[in-house]
Amino acid sequence: MRMASSNPLPIPPGPQPRGAARDTGTGARDAGRRDLLAGAMRLAAASLAASLARAAGAATQPARFDADPFSLGVASGAPEPDGFVIWTRLVPDPARADGGLPPVPYELRWEVAADEGFSRIVAGGRAVAHPELAHSLRVEVRGLAPGRWYHYRFFAGDGAHQASSPVGRARTAPAPDVLSPRLRLAVASCQQYEQGYFGAYRHMADEDLDLVLFVGDYIYESSWGRDPVRAHRGAEPKTLGDYRIRHAQYRGDADLQRMHAAAPWIVTWDDHEVDNDYAGDRSEDLDPRFLVRRAAAYRAYFEHMPLRAAALPDGAAMRIHGRHRFGRLAELFVLDSRQYRTPQACPKPRRGGGNIVAVERCPELFDPRRSMLGSAQERWLDRCFSESAARWNLIGQQTLFSQLTARSESGTLVRTDGWSAYPAARRRLIDSMRAHRLANPLVLGGDVHANWVCDVKADFDDARSETVATEFCATSITSQGPAQVHHDRARSEHAHVHLAESEHRGYVVVELKPDLCTTTLRTVDDVRRPDPAIATRARFVVDSGRPGAVLD
Repeated sequence: MRMASSNPLPIPPGPQPRGAARDTGTGARDAGRRDLLAGAMRLAAASLAASLARAAGAATQPARFDADPFSLGVASGAPEPDGFVIWTRLVPDPARADGGLPPVPYELRWEVAADEGFSRIVAGGRAVAHPELAHSLRVEVRGLAPGRWYHYRFFAGDGAHQASSPVGRARTAPAPDVLSPRLRLAVASCQQYEQGYFGAYRHMADEDLDLVLFVGDYIYESSWGRDPVRAHRGAEPKTLGDYRIRHAQYRGDADLQRMHAAAPWIVTWDDHEVDNDYAGDRSEDLDPRFLVRRAAAYRAYFEHMPLRAAALPDGAAMRIHGRHRFGRLAELFVLDSRQYRTPQACPKPRRGGGNIVAVERCPELFDPRRSMLGSAQERWLDRCFSESAARWNLIGQQTLFSQLTARSESGTLVRTDGWSAYPAARRRLIDSMRAHRLANPLVLGGDVHANWVCDVKADFDDARSETVATEFCATSITSQGPAQVHHDRARSEHAHVHLAESEHRGYVVVELKPDLCTTTLRTVDDVRRPDPAIATRARFVVDSGRPGAVLD
């Protein structure tokens, strides 16, 4: 959505509205349609599972390729003390939904070594890339030593026809009982392909990172913004083939590939991996077949991310939230605030998605049943908080968590697509941190195309209330941000905000030590250039046991 420049809320520009949607009805008709679609999704999921089971014993195709089959590079993720996931996809032709391959399985060989030259191979084997999953392949490597770096690669074909992948690097998590001296990770989000080059990643690859946390908008389904520097292939994706092409185009970027090969990634999604501002089973334009589209988008996402096989979509459902332990130093709780979310309150007539409303005119905002995460995920997170014994607890989620409102003649304004429009859900999460005395919570997010540094308060309306956690919300990799004047106003009206800056693109680096968190806001000078310069916008520290950011 594109907001007028007079709007006092610092909201990133976005896709133009597609026009009024037709009225799809309410009540029993909607419930019946959702039941039918859900049934269709269950059948589709069963069909996929059956196809994969049948393919498990199928003969593989002799691998001969007319172009590089590893054109999307390699990636790793989901680090554990004894291993991690390694990923690739065979795609000789990224412009085609089938990747330029026939619908037959291909056998690949993989290796993991203790050194970059592969003189000390510690694990290896063969695995099959199936057409049902777009010839993507994930291997869950086990039996490795904790807390150390490894190198990995893939091979397709044999002899003169053998093709080899780039070499990737991955690190196992520390052993559960170890208090590591350091964990260093980057937080990134919002990489609109048309609006800039991914040069931020070539600098991120030099940051000596253990991990990348990506918190949403890995692809954009829509085209929008000022003065594009490159173009999406095709129209807005709606089908599985469309989403495969869009993911392949993004994955083809050399700087993004370099960063995927440099360190393991832990990922979650936001809205643009599917449709702008969707919430649960409701799309922005109230598409009556939205669950079919969501199923296609989730499957393509799974095919292109270094996720464990347990994340395989079940139709339009896919478990992506999870818990990641890094010894005694840190735990990372990765959330999903899209799939289970209560639809946005007080939408525009005959539309879904976000809106700007005066809170005095929208009592629905304060309904205690409304949730960003869904009740099951809320219970899971509360249990995780109760069990955590880590020195630092990181909450990786999609957007700005701290309160953000604006004063106007019509009342107090709020953006209905953010946490501030789900105050009861935010209160439950904060109360859970306090009830379980969660040690050193850090809330990490993205989405809003600006850097925000905030103190998470027990009561945002009382500046003197307890500071419960510290929030670092990272700017976008490329996506255009709102005008800085709105951020300046927001900063002046919210005592819990230390920094609000929208003029630069980049990422955030978080370095944890047992007694100190140092967070560095890294920004590039111009995303319209493939080789931008990098600079430090600001640096903040958080002392263990003392929540709240302090400018370093």
